[in-house]
Amino acid sequence: MNLPDVPLFSMLRERMTWLHQRQDVLSQNVANADTPGYVSRDLKPLDFEQALRGDSGSTLMTTNARHIAITPAHSGKFDDQAAPDQESDPNGNAVSLEEQMVKVSDNQAEFQAAANIYAKAMTLMKTAIGH
Repeated sequence: MNLPDVPLFSMLRERMTWLHQRQDVLSQNVANADTPGYVSRDLKPLDFEQALRGDSGSTLMTTNARHIAITPAHSGKFDDQAAPDQESDPNGNAVSLEEQMVKVSDNQAEFQAAANIYAKAMTLMKTAIGH
């Protein structure tokens, strides 16, 4: 059994990758809170139904039965979109620092929850195999 092929692990990896990339986008918003004309951005939410169907990414081809099948969780680039927090200031900036900090905090909590679930699932798998 190849653990990366277990759907729970691949979905959790994809979720954590999305949350990591979202943290980068949110930090750019915070860094540009005073930049004239800057509009805050956010990642498009993951499609849970698509993830359940397994349409999240392509698989690498194995040419030998002894090769390890690797299924990448995602190509590494999620789509982002403009997500203005408020109407533009007189200088054209549409970033609310308070709203961005709430998003950063929520994102951090969601990442920690996904990491905890991943760790618990690994512990359960190790217990099941007898390690």
